[in-house]
Amino acid sequence: QVQLVESGGGLVQAGGSLRLSCAVSGSFFKINAMGWYRQAPGKQRELVAALTSNINTNYADSVKGRFTISRDNAKRTLYLQMNSLKREDTAVYYCHADIVPIVPAYPPENYWGQGTQVTVSS
Repeated sequence: QVQLVESGGGLVQAGGSLRLSCAVSGSFFKINAMGWYRQAPGKQRELVAALTSNINTNYADSVKGRFTISRDNAKRTLYLQMNSLKREDTAVYYCHADIVPIVPAYPPENYWGQGTQVTVSS
């Protein structure tokens, strides 16, 4: 059973930094793309940053230059370094992974973490 577990959220003052982690456990053939999404109260979930298997990155315009996505394949962990945080970054942050199952002939599946709250105070 594949699981994604996020950690690293919390309360931080505007201008501060946080690093989110997403650990992937279970058996699978390989991980394709991974990414971070967020959902603020009353708003739709949105893509924050994505990292494809060929190391290409994609960021939401609102976080470019402030957030950095990275991946440690040996630790099976995805990271999101968030600097210069703003109040509008307050949201629940979710980790997502597109994973090829242990039998690679089967189609890739989408997995989500449980979410971690990030609150930025002024």
